[in-house]
Parts: sequence; structure tokens; C-alpha cells
Amino acid sequence: MTSVRIVEMGPRDGLQNEKQQVPLATKLELIDRLAAAGLREIEATSFVSPKWVPQMGDHDALMRALARRPGVRYPVLTPNLQGFQAAMDAGADYVAVFAAASEAFSKKNINCSIAESIERFLPVMAAARERGVSVRGYVSCVIGCPYEGPVAPDKVAEVAERLADIGCREVSLGDTIGVGTPASVQRMLEAVAARVPLDRLAGHYHDTYGMAVANLYASYAMGLRAFDASVGGLGGCPYAKGATGNVATEDVLFMLNGLGIETGIDIDRLVDAGAFISKVLGRPPVSRAGKALLARREKAAA
Repeated sequence: MTSVRIVEMGPRDGLQNEKQQVPLATKLELIDRLAAAGLREIEATSFVSPKWVPQMGDHDALMRALARRPGVRYPVLTPNLQGFQAAMDAGADYVAVFAAASEAFSKKNINCSIAESIERFLPVMAAARERGVSVRGYVSCVIGCPYEGPVAPDKVAEVAERLADIGCREVSLGDTIGVGTPASVQRMLEAVAARVPLDRLAGHYHDTYGMAVANLYASYAMGLRAFDASVGGLGGCPYAKGATGNVATEDVLFMLNGLGIETGIDIDRLVDAGAFISKVLGRPPVSRAGKALLARREKAAA
């Protein structure tokens, strides 16, 4: 049976843009529920300045309190050496760095050019190699940019190749503002795969125009086997007005289950995790599959 790896983004990428402060205990419970559902890679938090991302200000406490389950990895975002060292001190053993395929987005987001942003990662990569720590790389705006418009596939390939060359074991390709369609995603992926092997790539598709599941399927058809998703459809992007969350993990799993693809994830437990965090945030889950499965349960129980 074919298998697909899902990297869960909810606790970090999903929660980082929530205006209401989510309690530490809630974040820990969400992560544990996701692990109990069978997810084996759960991005836990971000070691950035609380001034820039207040929701992630409890990163140190979270990593120290995290009840790690055997066989589960808990990557954290570390944009610079200071963040990397803080993450190591807190017990992290897998980190991620992020760049953009758009110069304008890079300057607006992290106040430097793409080349400068990657130069800043070199000390992180060196420190990670010294400690034997794996590093994942993210590329934002792989289809379009809120400031520049469409992004050339060759530019995405150039940035992805650079991240792979400096030591990122996997590069996640992010349609940050969710403007991709199956055709544009396949063109981008074809360009990137010409420079970085598919088994070192992952798809990260936001659902602004309702295309994320279709884009994921188009990527799967091309041979991609790793995807990022966010429980309950949590998330967005503070630098991309109107951008909705990453594709809902429940929706991805419903599709993959229908294709007979193995993920090791229990959809009922996953739906429960999505309902749990959505209730805390005071809104229904964004996931279409999650809402439908919850409604089916209620009808069966009536």
C-alpha cells in the first residue's frame, strides 16, 4: 500500500495568528491529542521573539512540559542562531528555518532579501550539524505573493535548491496565500523537482480559494509523498491579508483514506482534536470533512 507522511502544523502555524492567547495547557493537550490520533510529526512551537509572535511566547515552557510520545517528532521553528540555541536548551531535537521565493515578501516579513535570509541560516545549519539535529526548510509564496503577484517556478526552484544545499533534509513548498491551482502547482513542482529530489520535498498548501485538497492531489499524482496540514484548518498568514489557514488535516486524511493511502492516522481521533481546539477558540471547525463527520455522529446518536 502507498503511504503518505503528514506533518501537522496546527499547534504552531495554526495557532500563531490567533488574537486570543491560547493557554499553555490547551496547547499541550492539543499536541497530545494529535499524537494520540497517530500523527508522527507535529510542529510544536516557534522560537521567535514574543514581540513579533506573542502567541508563541511560551515556547520554552511548552517544550519543557511536552509529554513526548515514542516515535513522534516535535519540530520547532528557529529563524536564527539565538532561537536555535534556546530551542536546544528547551529540549528540541528537530528544527525548521524559513525563506521566501518572493523578494518583496522576504523584505516585508523578515526585513531582508532572500539571499540575506539564507545567509542568516548558515550558523544555524552549522550548529545543527554539530549536534546531529535535522533541519527542515520552508519556502513561502511558491505560487504567488501578496506584493509581487505571480512567482516564477524557476525562482522557487532556486530557493529550494539553496536550502537543500545548505543542509535542509526536507524543503516544504508553501502556497502562503492559497492562489495555486493544480496546473500552477504542478508547474512549480516540476521546476523544483528538476533541482531537488521529490523525496526531499513536501507540499504546504493554504486553502484561500478552496483549492488546497485539489493541489495536494495534483502533487501526489506527480509523486510527492509528504504534506503539511493543520487540524481544524487553523492558521493564516499575518503578512498575507485574507489568506486562510493551511489545508485542514481532516480533509486531507478523508481524501487519502478514500484513495486507500496509508497514513497511520485515526480520523475519528483527529476530528475530536479539531473539535477540541475549535471549541476553545469559540468557532466551528473549518474542516469540511470534520464538520460532516461530527454531524454524522450526532445523527447516529440521536
